[in-house]
Amino acid sequence: MTFLHRDMLPIPAPDEGRAGQAVLASATGCDLAEIAPFVRSLRAVFAGRIILIVERKPTLLAWLSTHGVEAVVAADRLLHWKPHPAVARFAVFAQLLQERRDIRQALVADIRTVVFQADPFRRPMDGLEFFTGAGGATPSASEMRVLETLMGQDLARDLGRRSRIADVVAGPSEAVLRFCRTVLLLCDRSRAGAGLDQAASHVVAHLGLAGGRIRPNFQRAAIASCGMRVEDGRILNPDDSSSPIVVGYRRGPDLAQHIDRRWGVPRDLSTGAGLRRAMRTFQTSFLGGALA
Repeated sequence: MTFLHRDMLPIPAPDEGRAGQAVLASATGCDLAEIAPFVRSLRAVFAGRIILIVERKPTLLAWLSTHGVEAVVAADRLLHWKPHPAVARFAVFAQLLQERRDIRQALVADIRTVVFQADPFRRPMDGLEFFTGAGGATPSASEMRVLETLMGQDLARDLGRRSRIADVVAGPSEAVLRFCRTVLLLCDRSRAGAGLDQAASHVVAHLGLAGGRIRPNFQRAAIASCGMRVEDGRILNPDDSSSPIVVGYRRGPDLAQHIDRRWGVPRDLSTGAGLRRAMRTFQTSFLGGALA
């Protein structure tokens, strides 16, 4: 019962100043253990719109509802088109941003690798922003193979010398929409599956195909690296600052343990039965009813 009190946090009151801001991510194929750190850490600091692409799982949909998250089922959007899920998310993001003209600023991210420590929109955005890590880490060998299938060997070799782009993109909604559409156009040229979305993002950022700029590490986003540490409940950068967004926290055991303790859920809740039991307890205790 203690866990449920901690987990089922009150949804922050809507903030009029955040009405035009939205965070979008895909949770397709993820269990609750992967989803919870992203959702719970973001909801603790952000009262704006959170939209997740999900599969139709009633207990998961109920859990997301308790955290004020709008769930969108990809199958309802893509109908007979069945691209790789990593690519499909950009099609759904583009549809949503095209339809929701009230969204003025947007952030799209990989739900498996990202947590939040402050409102990601607290610093003004005047254009599309990409993020790269410290030390100039370049694409891996497997990512290079996908780059070659996408752009050809010569251009891939040049792009392979450039810093790897994190799977977080933010900016004015029109700019993020342009980015999503450009990724889709590039991905349409290749039959590669896993890694295609990352390769396309790398190309778009470094060739300036959607405009924008590449931000250095430890500003709006911190890509996990050596020298980062946990102190007084926050993840600090090597210069003792803290960034609103932390990407790739699983690479550091201390960071991962901190995130799991603070924002994770027990592993048994990742199963349908475990999550259903928790939701029934929550509804009975707090809402006076049971989950059907």
